[in-house]
Amino acid sequence: MPLLPPRRRASSHRLYRFMDTYLEFAGNHTMLVFALLVSFFLLIITELRRKASGIVAVEAAAAVALINSDAAVIDLRSAEAFARGHIVGARHIPYDEFDARKEQIGKLAKKTIVAVCETGANSTKAANSLRGAGFESVYGLKGGMTAWSQAGLPVVTGKKTKSKK
Repeated sequence: MPLLPPRRRASSHRLYRFMDTYLEFAGNHTMLVFALLVSFFLLIITELRRKASGIVAVEAAAAVALINSDAAVIDLRSAEAFARGHIVGARHIPYDEFDARKEQIGKLAKKTIVAVCETGANSTKAANSLRGAGFESVYGLKGGMTAWSQAGLPVVTGKKTKSKK
């Protein structure tokens, strides 16, 4: 008398055939499997380094929550881009002048800061620089103003506030 019903035994045989298929594939395509494993470990290492560095890029929705909690917004784009539209209450400090005007940002040391640029690259560099200078709560807007606009969040142009769709 078998201990397992026949149906269970058949499914365990299918599992073994399934595993044998994968092992056969791995044996026949060692370079592909090796490349997959290396890519996987590089991804994990990159993410762990990013987390350990303390630089946090926030999505537009999380940035809105920070701004609503009295975070200061620093816009690092050019004067023309800032004039075309910026986040409500943003302070304009062009990235080219960022290092020279750090003392102006020093007044905000106790506040949460959200750095914004066009695509998110310069805001990450600025956040890293501010963290190195002793600022504790600094975030970069992931995707920059491009992501902000794509999310349909409001921007200020001149004296009006409008929502882009």
